Amino acid sequence: MTDTTFFTSEMRRVQMGQLRSAALYCRVSTGDQSCERQSRDLQAFAERGGFKVVAVFTETASGTVTARSERTKVIQLARDRRIEAVLVTELTRWGRSTTDLLHTLQELETYGVSLVAQTGLQFDLRSPQGKLFASLMSALAEFERDLLRERIRSGIAAAQERGVKFGRQKGQRVKADRYEARVMALKRAGKSYRAIAAELHLSKNTVMDIIHRVNDRKNSTG
Repeated sequence: MTDTTFFTSEMRRVQMGQLRSAALYCRVSTGDQSCERQSRDLQAFAERGGFKVVAVFTETASGTVTARSERTKVIQLARDRRIEAVLVTELTRWGRSTTDLLHTLQELETYGVSLVAQTGLQFDLRSPQGKLFASLMSALAEFERDLLRERIRSGIAAAQERGVKFGRQKGQRVKADRYEARVMALKRAGKSYRAIAAELHLSKNTVMDIIHRVNDRKNSTG
């Protein structure tokens, strides 16, 4: 949908007195930046496009941050059917990734809310254009996941070549190693397996395993 087409359709709504309720969402990445310009531009954009602004949300969060409290509030407005659209300056202000963008678009769509970028693109997944965008984004999201998996595999392979070992190694028992000295001290003091387990908040089987391993080690070096 072109900018001209978008505004022509929206102006028809304005002429018929059908202003769409909208929330403005502005985001910057760091604290030394300001949402003021985004907010000002979106206010003008809403006025030109025939939107009635019911709320403005500003947020400081990097593009990769998962928790965005202000964006959550926008989605809650959509869930409560208090808005018909969300206005952003650009899609990167809203979505953290292609996958995140697709998922949130799908959620907004269930509430009958579209995401509108200042470029004039309107993402309404109920329309043919919106369905096409959803298909493209779904493919891109899968591509991103494949790239991530490949980077992880490559990173692990490179680390293994350098001798790095992953996961718990054979013979390594983190909890047992941490409690071994205390278990053996209590055992020498004549306490039962059950009493030792209760005092150290361990299972009886863990206590038995620790004691048996220590005894086996002594016998093998004896």
